[in-house]
Amino acid sequence: MNIFMPEQGLWSMLIQSSLLIQLIMLVLLVMSVSSWTIIIFKFISYGRFRALIQDQMENFERASDLAEAMKASRLSAKSPLYEIGLAALKEIQKLEQSHLSSSVKFRIAEDNVRRVLRQGVSSHLKRLSASLPFLAICANSSLLIGLLGTVWGIMNAFHAIGVQRGATLATVAPGISEALITTAFGLVVAIPATIFYNILWERLNTIQSDLVDFAGSFLNRAQRELPWMEKK
Repeated sequence: MNIFMPEQGLWSMLIQSSLLIQLIMLVLLVMSVSSWTIIIFKFISYGRFRALIQDQMENFERASDLAEAMKASRLSAKSPLYEIGLAALKEIQKLEQSHLSSSVKFRIAEDNVRRVLRQGVSSHLKRLSASLPFLAICANSSLLIGLLGTVWGIMNAFHAIGVQRGATLATVAPGISEALITTAFGLVVAIPATIFYNILWERLNTIQSDLVDFAGSFLNRAQRELPWMEKK
């Protein structure tokens, strides 16, 4: 049976279903398309982002000093490591230009630079995690939306039984069909959204670890190369 023919099958069932069922199916369709768009875009962007920061991290480690490492990072377009390191360098410059005593600078330098690095990492993670909450909403709510259609279809089936005063197959079939189709579509949306949300979140955690590693390497190098930040 061809389910896409207008005269029969699934398409005919949707056309003949109640307005609420059609609305539920439309909502689930939008959620499905949106979910797959987010999934594909995030897989591509996360892969590119991680490849970029791994390459930059290697250049950073190979550089002879902090200045050369920052110049190497700057050569890459939209370098995330350069943005994080630049903010930390600006904080170091502010401390160097301040009128604080050397002992005070030493006491606050590590905490200040660490805080700026943490803010830089957090800023990138916020940008990367955008749209993931919507994917989680699709994963959690699509089943409930499908269940609403299921309940409505069963109610229609019982209503038809009451009107016809009999429980023939022709009486209950339309309502039961509506119930089953909305349940199926809810699962079609929820299953991939749930699976890929967890996969993408794990990849985001890996990116976070890479950025945190860079922040630690930057702070260690700054303490080694800047005399006033070195522990006495």
